[in-house]
Amino acid sequence: MQLTHFTDLGLRVLMYLSHQHGEAPVTITEIAGKFEISRNHLVKVVHFLGQQGWIRTTRGKGGGLALAQPTSSYRLGSIINTLEGGTALIDCAAPPCALRGNCQLKSILDIALAGFYRQLDLYTLSDVVAGKTHEAIVMLHQIGMSRIQ
Repeated sequence: MQLTHFTDLGLRVLMYLSHQHGEAPVTITEIAGKFEISRNHLVKVVHFLGQQGWIRTTRGKGGGLALAQPTSSYRLGSIINTLEGGTALIDCAAPPCALRGNCQLKSILDIALAGFYRQLDLYTLSDVVAGKTHEAIVMLHQIGMSRIQ
């Protein structure tokens, strides 16, 4: 199983926004520059994150992005499942499989995928951005500050 690029970008945005501590919101352009990713792709991801209520977006001068909730309220399994679109690992209908209706593979994979998300739900965004990850995010924010000054 491999997560989509969309999910990867969504997680990076949430992780980057985890370190703000009352600072001004950050912009899409800033995040795109920090991670060296396409601004256009990031706009779609940020729009989706905002629709989910995971981030706050403010337009205009002084506007930007911020987490909508404390990092401890973001459950990884739920976030990843939503970003992935809740899709199954296999689709027996497209293309139609000759074993469809007489095969247990899909049901076994569905059970395994549900277990995957349940296991991920044991962790929050707080867990992901702890320790060395926190230090790396702080450094990433500081690099931008020194470039601006």
